[in-house]
Formats: sequence, C-alpha cells, structure tokens
Amino acid sequence: MDSEFLLDPALCHLNHAAVGPWPRRTVEAVKRFAEENARSGSLRYADWLAVEQRLRERLASLIGAAATDIALIKNTSEGLSLIAQGLDWQPGDSIVGIAQEFPSNRIVWQALAERGVSWRALDLARSSDPEADLIALCDGSTRLIAVSWVQYASGVRLNLARLATWCRAHGVLLCVDAIQGLGALPFALPRYPADFVVADGHKWLLGPEGLGLLYVCPELRPRLRLTQFGWHMVEDAGDFDRTDWQPTADARRFECGSPNLLGAHALEASLSLLTEVGMDEVWRRLQKRTEHLITLLERRGFELLTPKDPERRAGIISFRVPGRSSAELYQGLMRQGVLCAQRGGGLRFSPHFYTPIERIERAVRILDGLLGG
Repeated sequence: MDSEFLLDPALCHLNHAAVGPWPRRTVEAVKRFAEENARSGSLRYADWLAVEQRLRERLASLIGAAATDIALIKNTSEGLSLIAQGLDWQPGDSIVGIAQEFPSNRIVWQALAERGVSWRALDLARSSDPEADLIALCDGSTRLIAVSWVQYASGVRLNLARLATWCRAHGVLLCVDAIQGLGALPFALPRYPADFVVADGHKWLLGPEGLGLLYVCPELRPRLRLTQFGWHMVEDAGDFDRTDWQPTADARRFECGSPNLLGAHALEASLSLLTEVGMDEVWRRLQKRTEHLITLLERRGFELLTPKDPERRAGIISFRVPGRSSAELYQGLMRQGVLCAQRGGGLRFSPHFYTPIERIERAVRILDGLLGG
C-alpha cells in the first residue's frame, strides 16, 4: 500500500476530513488522460465516457444503489441545493437538522425561509441521544430531516438506520450528507434507506475536488422540480436536432451540461483502490489507527471531543488541550508539517486506512514539543 501514496515523508497527513491526497494510480490516470488529449484530442471520447460509466457503477456499489440512480454533481452544496430547491414546499413546512452542521447543510435549508419553511436545529453539544432528540423536534409540519452522517467538527456519527426507520414510519424524508463517511466506512442503502444521499469525492474517497454524487430515491426523482436545464439531462441526449424534449427518467436528469471527464478519470481511479482493499477492510484499518490515536491523546490528558464509542465515530478525532489555545497549536503543527485542522474549538486529526501509524505517533510527539513536553 505504501507504493500507492507518494506523500512527502516529512509530512504527517492527518487531514482527510478536509482534502485527501491522491493515490499514485489517480495521478497516473490524470496524466494519461491529459497526454491522450494533447496527442489526439477527442478521438477516444467514447472511451472517456466508458470511464465515466465505470465511475457511476463504482459509486453505486459504494452506497448500494444502481448506476442509473447516481447523478454526478460538482459538489455537495450543489446536490443539497438541488434537493432543497426541488421539493414542493408549502408555507408552514419545517425541516429538522443539527446546529453544528457544516454551512452547506445549513444554508440551503435556511434559504427556504423566504418560502415560509422553517429550519429547526438540534444543539448536538447538549444531546446524549441525537437520534431521539432529532425525532423529538419533529411534528406534523416536518417534511424532512437533513443531517450529516458524520459531523465534520466533532466527528460524531449518527445511527442512520434508526433515523431512517422512524422517517419511513412517519412519512418524513431523510437527507444524508455522507461526505465525512463515504470512503471511511461501509455504507449500504438497504441498511440506511435514506431518500437522498450527497457526497464529494475529495475527502475520504481520495479523489479530486469538483466531482461528487447525488442519489435520489427513484420514486422521488420525478417529484423534484428541476432548476437546471441543458442538453445532457434529456432523453436521447445525443440527438441534437430533436426539438421536443423531456428530462430522462434516471438520475442524469440532474446533470444539465457536459460531464467533468478529467475528474471522472481521477475519481474512478481512486475508487478502484478502495474497491480492491474493500470497505470492510478499510474501516478495520482505519479503526486501528483512530483507536491508537485516542490512546495517545488520553495518555496525555487531552480532552476528547469525539466520542470514544466506535459506533459513534468514523475517521475524525477531535480534541482539546486544556489550558492551551487550539489556534496556536494548530499553527505550530502546520509549521512542522502536521496537516490537520482547527474545528469546533479544538484540533481535528483525520488519518485514513493507509496512514502509517508512525506518522500518527510523530504528529503527537510534535504536539508534545509545542507543549514543552
């Protein structure tokens, strides 16, 4: 696995919850695509589209859907916006979410206030049972629960099966921002029957920015009002002389224009690595690393912001050093080559399944040095 990652050995990359590094095969796929384009232009465009189709199939397999259920979108914000602006809201409707969400999963719902739709937010910091507390915020006006599978700052992982079961029983839609979980641990729609799943490819999926997935339950696809239109989202998309048109029935209806084929080559290559390793094995290795990191942090008396319970966390480990400024420690870590983040009032380390344990230990030793240990 070391041969797949070309990271400078002087760096401790613990920032997959932000932007992940590309595997070697992804770098090579992008080089081949660029060189082929430079030599022969679009001569092999049909082959490029075959790569895009493989990408849809890999993404579908990753979440337990069909390839025709996968729309390729620019980013999570776009996918959430397509959902928020596409549903047929009525004045007085409400949405339930979490106050500490990343802005993309707050702003799109708050923007519906102009249509008379309210967004009710759970303070996750005050909740010991987030699923029960989210459900308690719902009433007869609630049309949708919109949450992240894994919270970007604290690393708290929700029990999606529990939420999905309640939502199905009460006629409430469930929208999942899966960006901080997909690529870190297994996901399966049969187990977590969400109505909407959105994610980007540039974090745990080890791909580029600018390309992600949108899943909309097939029964709901025709109910979403389309807000973007173009040649690519219609039936018989290659028949440019056809004057009558209608949106295609599959998920391509949410893709209005030309595909990001450069991004498709990169993300398809990255997903091929995760497929070879297997998501169960990825999760097993990642858990080993996060558990070791937790042990190192607790041994030093640091305050964990991420739950210790393996069922409540994924790849993010956030913590505070009592009596010390997280901002100053973050700056010091970055200066010494520890790629991490400052989130939610603490430091956020996010290794991946391949991260050498020695790099995790070195990062903690560097932190010791900043503390004068």
